Amino acid sequence: MENNKRIVFMVSGAMDSLLGAAALLLYFGVLPFDISSWGIPRWIIGLIGAVLFFSGIAVFTYFLSKPDTSE
Repeated sequence: MENNKRIVFMVSGAMDSLLGAAALLLYFGVLPFDISSWGIPRWIIGLIGAVLFFSGIAVFTYFLSKPDTSE
């Protein structure tokens, strides 16, 4: 049961970091989408992307490095 929670948190952290990376790629203009037509200020896309990316990395690495309690 504890291992299932760990896997769920790791998948959640990985998905957050991937979504954040996509938002940062939009912000820096690497992906070919025009975000200025969305009506959202460009800096908000960058802020949301950075928060998602770094919090996802933090959650993923925490649960990856957490010792296994089932042993």
